[in-house]
Amino acid sequence: MDAHFTGIAEVLEVPSVAVVVDVMRAYTVAAWAFARGAEKIVLADSPAEALALKARHPDWVTLKDGPPAPGFDLVNSPGLLSSADLGGRTVVQKTTAGTVGALAVKDASLVLCAGFVVAEATARFLRARECAGVTFVVTGEDGRAEEDLACAQYIAGRATGAVTEPAEFLRRAAGSRAAAELGSGVREGAHPDDVALCLELDRFPFAMVATWEDSLMVLRPCAVPSPADGAPV
Repeated sequence: MDAHFTGIAEVLEVPSVAVVVDVMRAYTVAAWAFARGAEKIVLADSPAEALALKARHPDWVTLKDGPPAPGFDLVNSPGLLSSADLGGRTVVQKTTAGTVGALAVKDASLVLCAGFVVAEATARFLRARECAGVTFVVTGEDGRAEEDLACAQYIAGRATGAVTEPAEFLRRAAGSRAAAELGSGVREGAHPDDVALCLELDRFPFAMVATWEDSLMVLRPCAVPSPADGAPV
């Protein structure tokens, strides 16, 4: 598999296969939302779009980065979301980088969204599809976020079926600027457990696939069969 790592602004051509990585915190939050029962997640282009969708669909659940805000039901924190009851609900998510990255590659033939919590499932999905080339979109810090790059490189290694030890990749993520800001309380709308939850490797057994549905970018969980190809697990 030919892996290419890029920031959002560097996506100049539509890739065939894209994996959009936001560890802290968009796609950790998305995975938790599915684990708490959400049916689908609509990735909004702007806060205004999220609020407009909420106005048309009052039963949908809206969430965003930062502190609580009028019109938004939740904030983008796995620690705050991990006890929410989202059974059967549609979630509308707008974040600073993660949702922007997914929308930047919306025309790709396959778009996966990932963090460490779904790393192995994402890698198995790529292996099952026998993807020859994959563009990993590193969403944070203009493509330089260490936690996102480490996660992307780990998934890329696992997608080849190679024995890839996770400890160094998780260490890099734990030492990232995002982890420091979350741990010190610099970022609003955070929970003390957010960093630890974002670094829970393979917490969930599903990959997350984003598709264009009715003019919206919609993220859904996708069950991934246990490996049967003899690749290391």
